[in-house]
Amino acid sequence: MYKIVPLLLLAFTIQACTWVKLTPEAEKVRVLSATEVESCKTVGKTTVSLKADIAGIDRNQEKVKKELETLGRNHAADMGGDTIVPASEIKDGKQSFDVYRCIN
Repeated sequence: MYKIVPLLLLAFTIQACTWVKLTPEAEKVRVLSATEVESCKTVGKTTVSLKADIAGIDRNQEKVKKELETLGRNHAADMGGDTIVPASEIKDGKQSFDVYRCIN
């Protein structure tokens, strides 16, 4: 029991941390809806993933969502895109995004 309490405290503390950092190139990449990119050029698709749980404890879903968006934005910048649109729901820490170039 005494070993479990520190592990649980560590797991909850770690949940508050953001592990994924936005690259400088991705700072201008936006997250939009499908209706907002109708006049944009499709660049491609990217699928990103991360750990959705720590030691069997689910991470905060909003943090997972934000980190997946950050990863998607990083990938979009690498692909020459400036906009991403979620193309799937989040499942087991994995999500797909459509990548677009909207700004010339």
